[in-house]
Amino acid sequence: MTTQEIVSKLWNLCNVLRDDGITYHQYVTELTYILFLKMAKETGAESQIPEAYHWDSLTAKSGIELKKFYKELLNHLGESCTGRVREIYQGAATNIDEPKNLEKIITTIDGLDWFSAREEGLGNLYEGLLEKNANEKKSGAGQYFTPRVLIDVMTRLVKPQPKERCNDPACGTFGFMIAAHRYVADQTDDFFDLDADTAAFERTEAFTGMELVHDTHRLALMNAMLHNMEGTITLGDTLSNLGKSMRGYDVVLTNPPFGTKKGGERATRDDFTYTTSNKQLNFLQHIYRSLNADGKARAAVVLPDNVLFADGEGEKIRIDLMDKCNLHTVLRLPTGIFYAQGVKTNVLFFTRGRTDKGNTQEVWFYDLRTNMPSFGKTNPLKTEHFADFEAAFEAADRRAVQDERWSVFTREQIAQKGNSLDLGLIRDDSMVDYDDLPDPIESGEEAIAQLEEAVDLLQSVVNELKALSEVD
Repeated sequence: MTTQEIVSKLWNLCNVLRDDGITYHQYVTELTYILFLKMAKETGAESQIPEAYHWDSLTAKSGIELKKFYKELLNHLGESCTGRVREIYQGAATNIDEPKNLEKIITTIDGLDWFSAREEGLGNLYEGLLEKNANEKKSGAGQYFTPRVLIDVMTRLVKPQPKERCNDPACGTFGFMIAAHRYVADQTDDFFDLDADTAAFERTEAFTGMELVHDTHRLALMNAMLHNMEGTITLGDTLSNLGKSMRGYDVVLTNPPFGTKKGGERATRDDFTYTTSNKQLNFLQHIYRSLNADGKARAAVVLPDNVLFADGEGEKIRIDLMDKCNLHTVLRLPTGIFYAQGVKTNVLFFTRGRTDKGNTQEVWFYDLRTNMPSFGKTNPLKTEHFADFEAAFEAADRRAVQDERWSVFTREQIAQKGNSLDLGLIRDDSMVDYDDLPDPIESGEEAIAQLEEAVDLLQSVVNELKALSEVD
């Protein structure tokens, strides 16, 4: 049985829970509680769980006794254990009301082909569930999930390296950091090329994040654990003073949440130079300030269009970004790739300078939005859609790239446009270009002249016919 088949089987179990009124997101959370126990047994990691609450104790019970034991298990693991176990189960409560439904889920999980799952990677299995949840519109989980293809492109271009500290300040289910971890593993023969201290650093310190939503934080912890990652994932708000400690990073990869803070209030960070209720502008401030000022620390960030042109504090933040960092590339993303259809987004790539002034000399733009097909569930975004962009991004001489979607603006040109970065879009073939339409007055005059010529011609024909009839 393949990972995909196991994911489908697990996902179909959510139909069992419909009568209990459980949402898709609650279902994935519930699955996490149960899968953790089963995977601990499969990976030989049950030592971190009290023996009374091992997987076999759960499968040995049924009916009301099972439901009562399961609630007791959740409470004990969340309050009396330590480390990752306590983090995952803290505040846990079941939404499953019917004992038979709980029993059905446990027996189904117990009967899956776990040998195949281990061979293909338990982390891949769990990520498959998270992706399934994100793609289900009714789940509302898309806001926590960035398409894997986009995550991988951003990670490949940022190129995290061994010994570098990587962070996602809005980590969702930890997808960006798992991709960064996988990238470093691929470059180092699964970390075997590293010395013991560096390998330990990669496992325990290199990849960190913060997540605001409690249930999503659990999913991130579980995801990290199944990928053998032990870095700190903090439950909290990066835009509060808790986020002030998140500094000194070499790499930031993230897709911050869209929108404004509830009630329009400003971020509670007292170290931000510019105050605004726009979440993305605040996250942008946090990100470039969190990078090491060494000329090498870098970031790739998904942000909506309004960040590129917002005036007032928005303009000041863009100027500050271009002063402190080399904002070298902006990728204009196609629409339809996120949970909210029609949201227009971009990826900003920048490197923190050694000084706080004059680091951006020019910004390159790639338009992957205009004249592109409509993406969505039936036409998903694929790696090949980014091939030309990646080639342009990596080119030794960017000016030698022959691609109409690739353009550059100097810092002076951007300043002349009011420091707006809403640039680099090519001509949209589906739009009428009124500059190319004929002038209506000139066209009218030309039509009248042509009509007069036709009347004269017709009159001459009539006159000739009259002359012929008179001769006859």
